[in-house]
Amino acid sequence: MPKSSALPTRVLLVCAAIGVATGILGGVAGLITPVVLITAPWAYGLVLGSHVMPGIIAQEVLRRPFVALITHVFAALISSAFNPAWALRFLGTALLFGAIQEGVAALTRYRSWGPWRFFLSAVVIGAIVAVVVFFAVDLGAMAGWAQIAYLVISVLGPVAWTVVGLGIGDALRRAGVAQVR
Repeated sequence: MPKSSALPTRVLLVCAAIGVATGILGGVAGLITPVVLITAPWAYGLVLGSHVMPGIIAQEVLRRPFVALITHVFAALISSAFNPAWALRFLGTALLFGAIQEGVAALTRYRSWGPWRFFLSAVVIGAIVAVVVFFAVDLGAMAGWAQIAYLVISVLGPVAWTVVGLGIGDALRRAGVAQVR
């Protein structure tokens, strides 16, 4: 009997498909980033938060180790086609966000797939986004309301995108995408 692969080809193909779809979203987010940073820097956390989608959808659909990280890498490669100059940023974000999502799943030994664990990773990512955006934007130069909005949106942006990702993942699971052996 042949040895079973930890990540069968079908799983990798699902990761790739999710990565392509979410990579397009990430590419669009990358394209609008300069406009957001110039016109409404306090909203950047919502744009950057969209990059949680590959791992959220992959983990919700497949519920296996490493699918978040693999899907994030596929998404980063697709996003890079939109803005090749940001390829390393896309890849770095993918590795960071994917590692956080895998880390939270690993804490439960990949046995708990309740929404709470997705939101936990979203809040951790949101806190990191807040720090990153703090350095990317001169937060001290903003009005008080903008500083507060920035902090709230930086943390809640990934949470909001997690809600969307869980909805998409659940729909894909119900459609039978998760039935990979």
